[in-house]
Amino acid sequence: MSAPNRATLWGRTLVDELAKGGLEAVCIAPGSRSTPLTAAFVEHPDIEVFSHLDERSAAFFALGRARRTGEPTALVCTSGTAAANFHPAVIEAAQARVPLLVLTADRPAELRDSGANQTIDQVKLYGDAVRWYAELPEPEADERKVRSLRTTAARALAATTGVPPGPVHLNCPFRKPLEPTETGTVPDAFAETTAARGREEAFVETGGGRLTPDDESVRSLTRALAGADRPLLVAGPADPADLVDLEPAAVAALATRVGAPILADPLSNLRFGPHTEDAPVFGGYDAYVDELPDPDVVLRLGASPTSKPLRRALRDADAAQYLVDPAGEWREATFTATDHLTATPDSVVAALLERFGGNGGATAPDRGGEWLERFELAEEIHWRVRDAALDGDALESAPFEGSILASAFEDAPDPATVFVSNSMPIRDADRFGRPRTANLTVLANRGASGIDGITSAALGAGSATDDPLVLVTGDLAFYHDANGLLAVDRCGVDATIVLLDNDGGGIFHKLPIEEFDPPFTDQFKTPHGLEFETLADLYGLEFERVTPAAFSDAYRRSLEAEGTQVLSVEFDSEASHRRREELEARVRAAVADGLERDPDA
Repeated sequence: MSAPNRATLWGRTLVDELAKGGLEAVCIAPGSRSTPLTAAFVEHPDIEVFSHLDERSAAFFALGRARRTGEPTALVCTSGTAAANFHPAVIEAAQARVPLLVLTADRPAELRDSGANQTIDQVKLYGDAVRWYAELPEPEADERKVRSLRTTAARALAATTGVPPGPVHLNCPFRKPLEPTETGTVPDAFAETTAARGREEAFVETGGGRLTPDDESVRSLTRALAGADRPLLVAGPADPADLVDLEPAAVAALATRVGAPILADPLSNLRFGPHTEDAPVFGGYDAYVDELPDPDVVLRLGASPTSKPLRRALRDADAAQYLVDPAGEWREATFTATDHLTATPDSVVAALLERFGGNGGATAPDRGGEWLERFELAEEIHWRVRDAALDGDALESAPFEGSILASAFEDAPDPATVFVSNSMPIRDADRFGRPRTANLTVLANRGASGIDGITSAALGAGSATDDPLVLVTGDLAFYHDANGLLAVDRCGVDATIVLLDNDGGGIFHKLPIEEFDPPFTDQFKTPHGLEFETLADLYGLEFERVTPAAFSDAYRRSLEAEGTQVLSVEFDSEASHRRREELEARVRAAVADGLERDPDA
C-alpha cells in the first residue's frame, strides 16, 4: 500500500481492509478532518459511496440500508458535533440490532481539552449504545501498527454482525496534512511489507457461530406444543438478520403441523408472502384478540409485538410462553414469559420441524380445528367490517388514516419495500395491513421508535434493492427529516411517499391528556400549519393532494410513474381517531356475536 503521507496511508489501509472484509457501502458527510477516509473510500472500486450533506440524515440512510440488507453500512464524518449528529441513528441501530460501522475523524490527542477549534471529547462518544469501541492509533509507517489497524478493521466488521448485531464505533485521529500531499513520511520500501500490502483476502478472516437450542429445550418445547389444546405462534418485528435467515415457509409449515395460528406483526416478514396462501397467518388480531380464549402454549419469535392489545393479552394469559432470542436478551416488557431460549429463531423452527415431521416424529393431537376456526371467524369478521368502512361512500363521509395504510399494502407491487413511520402509521399498518401473497418487505424504526430519520432510513432501504419503494409517513416525521429528501436526487433513490397530514401529533388523541386543553393542543398535538408542497418544490419532487376516497387511484398511478411523488392526504386527527375507536368497537361486538352464534368455532 503506497501512500504520500501517514494520514493517507491510514485511510487507504483501513478502507482496503474493510472492503476485503466485505463492506460494500458507505455514507459520507463532508468535512476536513475526515479527508483521509473520504478520499480513500471514493477511490476504492468495490465500495459504493453515498454523499450526504447532513450527518443525521446520513446516519439514518446508512441505518435503513443496513436494515434492508442485514449487512453493515459504514458512516464517515469529521470531528466535533458532526459525530454527535450520528447519535440518534446509533441508538436506533443498537436497539433494533442493525449492523452499522461508525468512523468519526478526530483531532490528535494533544489538541483535546485545549480549546482547539471543532474539538470535543469523542472517546466512547456513544456510550454503551455500541457493541464495540476502539480508538485507532496515530498514523505511522510502522509494520506492527499497520497490522493492528488491519486487525481492528476485521474485528470491527465482525462485531457489527455479532450476537447481537449492532453499531460499532472507531474513532480515527488524524494530524495534518490530511489530503494526499507528499511529505516523505512513508518510505517507498514500506509499500512492499506484508502490513502495507495486506493479504489477498481479508487480513483476518472472521466467522461467527450459530446459537442453536440444546436438546432438552427442544424436547421441552416439543412436549408443550404436542400437548397443547390452544397453541399460538406470535411473530414480532424481525431483526435484520432474520429477514435473511428465517424462512417464512418453514414457520408456516411448523404452525400448520402443530395447529397454531400465526399472529404476524407487519414487521415480522411473515404477514406477507406466498406462504400466506395456505398457512394460518392472521393480521387483524389487534382488534379482536381480547375476544378470544387464552392460548395454553405460546411460541414467541422476534421483538415485542407492535400491537398493544396483543401485548396485553399475552400479559394476562395463563400460558407457558417460550421466548426465543439469539442474544439471550429480554425483549418482553410485561415479564410474563415462562421460558427463555437463547437461540436463533430459524434454528428453533428447524429443530421443531424435525421433531414434528416424518415417521416417528412427535404429533400434535387432533383438536378438530376448533382453535383455528375461532381465529378464522374473527379474522373474517374483522376484514368484513374494515372493508365496509373502506367503501367509497363510507370513506367520503367518515375518512380515517387507516384506510390509507390498507390501500398502501393491498395495492403495493409484488415485490416491494414498504417503510412505515412510527406513531399512528405503524399502528394502522398493524391493524389494517391485510395478509397477502405478495413479497412485501415491511420495515420501520421500531428499536427506539422515534420519528427522527424516517425519510432517510426509508431511502437508505430503497438504495439497497431494485424493488419499488413506498414510504408511509406522518406530517411531523416528514417535517423532522426534511433534509433527508436531498437523497432522492443525490443518491438516486425513487419512491412513492405517502404523507398523512393531520397537522400535528394525532397519536396524542390516544392519551388521557386529550381531555386537558390547555395544554393538549399547543404542547402535545402541536399544529404546525405547514404547506408541504413548497418542501416538495425545494427538492424537485412531484406533489399531489388527494382525498382519502381518491387515494388508491393516485397511489397506483404513482407506482407506475418514474421519479418520486409525494401524495399528501389530509385528515382531521381527532375525527380519524374517533373513527378508529368506532371500528374497534364494531369489530369486537361482531366477533363476540359471531362466536356466540357459532360456539363450536
